Amino acid sequence: MPAVVLVGAQWGDEGKGKATDLLGSSVDYVVKFNGGNNAGHTVVIGDQKYALHLLPSGILSPGCVPVIANGVVVDLGVLIEELDGLESRGVDTSKLVISANAHVIPPYNRVLDKVAERFLGSRKLGTTGRGIGPTYADKMSRVGIRMQDLYDESILRQKVTAALDTKNQVLLKIYNRRAIEVEEVMEELLRHAERIRPMVRDTALVLNEALDADRTVLFEAGQATLLDVDHGTYPFVTSSNATSGGACTGSGVAPTRIDSVIGILKAYTSRVGEGPFPTELHDDNGEFLRKTGAEYGTTTGRPRRCGWVDAVMGRYAQRINGVTDFVITKLDVLTGLEKVPVCVAYDVQGVRHDSMPVNQSDFHHATPIYEELPGWWEDISQCRTFEELPENARNYVLRLEELIGARVSAIGVGPDREETIQRFDLLGRDS
Repeated sequence: MPAVVLVGAQWGDEGKGKATDLLGSSVDYVVKFNGGNNAGHTVVIGDQKYALHLLPSGILSPGCVPVIANGVVVDLGVLIEELDGLESRGVDTSKLVISANAHVIPPYNRVLDKVAERFLGSRKLGTTGRGIGPTYADKMSRVGIRMQDLYDESILRQKVTAALDTKNQVLLKIYNRRAIEVEEVMEELLRHAERIRPMVRDTALVLNEALDADRTVLFEAGQATLLDVDHGTYPFVTSSNATSGGACTGSGVAPTRIDSVIGILKAYTSRVGEGPFPTELHDDNGEFLRKTGAEYGTTTGRPRRCGWVDAVMGRYAQRINGVTDFVITKLDVLTGLEKVPVCVAYDVQGVRHDSMPVNQSDFHHATPIYEELPGWWEDISQCRTFEELPENARNYVLRLEELIGARVSAIGVGPDREETIQRFDLLGRDS
């Protein structure tokens, strides 16, 4: 059975949660391999709406094993809050597995994240302030705290003490904030340790054994391609690898075991936080997309910046991730527009770019070159086959498919799980 990676093809908020949930009944394991609670997935099942931040979307699928792998950074308080919230609504969370090598977000990193962002002023990056970046920095500096450290109090105390020797100096002397006590950190980190102890495992072994046993494993990226720390719009990016390659390093599953990559592309584009955005709209069209698409951050509640779909970005995402299948989400939001522009290239100081400019400054100054397609007025939320879509909606999808370089295998026509058109099997069983 296949190992499939699912990634966002824009700046996040493309509907990865819905896509994962759509596949949930067909897969045995859903793996979160990067990020933390700095992004959210909204999943609608019937009249129930679930907002997930740290947990894999597969936790909502009965029979599916949700996995938080080694590439994730874990806020223990948020983890317990999410588990309690789901359990109170009758969701079984007992199958959750967490990597012993996943790093824990200590309270001092949340404090540092917030004060550092405020200190930047107009140069701020748009971080969520949840300690994600500082925790990944600790990981790379080899001073991080891992899940397994919670079960050796002596080692945990040594690590916390060593970290605070430096971080308290920064808090006191640079940011004029109070020092954080070792016991304060220890108490928070150990508060939930025993409750989650049965969940902490060697997840790389678990996943490889699952693949050996012919199980289907879906790897679910947090954030998205243009937020990847290496391949995104740096420095306005996240602190981890949100592209398909990150699924391997973030889970301990080799690249030779990955069968396909699904890219999620919204029918328009949105972005939360700072950074360049060539197709961003500052007019009534942008407000229409925001209101009709309910474009407000799942984690922060911040209004998302909105713009037309960017096929240059789609081609880039296809190349970087090796996307084999795209899912187009929120096609219904475009209903009622007379014309639907598609960005097919950029103009940078009179020079046409059909690919993403390699230079950060060029991308910042890129002006979109649009191709306008005719819109449609018909309600498409009840369509369940591609042929049922209005002709202009079909032509929009087919033109996107041509521009982004991989087949569109599924189309979202509404927020609910059932409001989806499947053209091709996303798990490759019709190939």
